[in-house]
Parts: sequence; structure tokens; C-alpha cells
Amino acid sequence: MMGGHMKPSGKLFALVVLLVGAALAFLRLRPHTAVIKGAVVHDPSDDTGVDEHGAVHSIQSADIDLPDDAFGELWNPAMLERLARTYWSFLSRCTFGLIRVEYRDDGRDVVLLRRPLVLLSFKPPEYEMNAERGIVRWPIDTGLLVASNGRGKDGYLEIDVRRRPGAEAGMERVNVEVEVASFYPQIAHVLSRWVYTNTQSRIHVLVTYGFLRRLVSRDLEESVTGRWNHPDTVDDTPEPEKARDKGTALA
Repeated sequence: MMGGHMKPSGKLFALVVLLVGAALAFLRLRPHTAVIKGAVVHDPSDDTGVDEHGAVHSIQSADIDLPDDAFGELWNPAMLERLARTYWSFLSRCTFGLIRVEYRDDGRDVVLLRRPLVLLSFKPPEYEMNAERGIVRWPIDTGLLVASNGRGKDGYLEIDVRRRPGAEAGMERVNVEVEVASFYPQIAHVLSRWVYTNTQSRIHVLVTYGFLRRLVSRDLEESVTGRWNHPDTVDDTPEPEKARDKGTALA
């Protein structure tokens, strides 16, 4: 939208951009020290695009090398749930608590300050895990950042952790991937796809990069719901199912 008055959703988004941008600039100056001795996070990668229908598909991933003993303690459903909680906690921390997550019995809401400023609303998370791969997926429902044609559809946010070959002796390598799929951004609808790509999309990538790099720099957060606190083996979780949009089995 060029000229004239910016719509309320545009003003809200501009505020979010300023807040997150300032927080990220601050966090980039802080040193990161691994709490897991010998753990290494390799440089993250990014693959983001918008299709002809306006749906966003964005993937950021990084390989992490862990000592064998540390890996054995972490590879269980409870830690997968804590990894998911750590993602939301990092989002709140990097915005100085201005953006936070509120939990419902039937989902999660990402809010700016407090209701009714719900930026993103998610359905309950889905967990899948086996000996080689763990997934937590939040289906996207609605929110101020979601265009009307993407509400209640097939969009989702997902964290995907896979064991990888290539680590040195005595080490395990895992790939941690954060994916957003079939997301229709309101900012692209109200303003333009170019504005979305150069603002909200870039901020999402930076936040995810920060999350990936900080995974070994602090202990994982405790889960709020504690769904998998008691099962401590992958046998108690559903097997990973066929990927929604990749066409290959999760194995």
C-alpha cells in the first residue's frame, strides 16, 4: 500500500518489526557459551520462497554435533517437548517479553503484550518420534499475521530433528530444522509481497537462526504442559508419518 493511511494491521506489524529488530541487534552482541561441553552448532542455512498463490514455505536448519553421552540423554520425547518450549521461550526472550506465548487446552497463541493482540494462533501440537527422527508440529489456525485465505487451512510450524552421519568418533550429529509451510502472510496481502519478504520474512529467519545457534548455549526450558514427562523412550510416541508437503517418508 503506497501513500494514504496505513491500515491498523500494517501499523501493528511496523511496531513488531521495530521491537524484534532492536532485540535481535542486542542479542547479536551477546556471547554464546555452550553448556554441553564439546557441542558445536554449524552455520544455519535458509531456504525461503513464496509460491504463485502467495503461500510461504520457509526452512532454516543447522547441524549440531554432540558427544555420544549427551546425545543419549537428550534423545527422548520429554526432551523433544522441552525443545519445543525452548523455541517459544527464545521468541519471547529476544523481544524482551513483548511477544509471548499463551497456552490454551486447545492450542497456543502468540500475542503482542496481551490479548486481543493475537499475532498467530495455533492448534495443539502434534508429536512424532522414532530412533532416528523427532517432530513437533503446530498447525496454524488464525491471527493478525495470517491472511484470511490461510486461516484454518493446512499451514503449520514444525521443528524436525534428525540423526545424521558425518560426525567424528565419539560424537553424534543431528540436524535441527524449523519449517513454516503453507503460511499466507497478512502483510503480503495488505501491503505487498516485497514488503513481506524484506521485513517479516527476514525477521523470522533471524529469529530462527538465533534459536538454532543458542540451542547448546543454555539448558532446554521445562515444558509447560508436561505431556511427555513420564514416557522416556521413543516407543511411547507415534511413528513419524508421511511429510505433508515433501512426499517422502519420515524415517
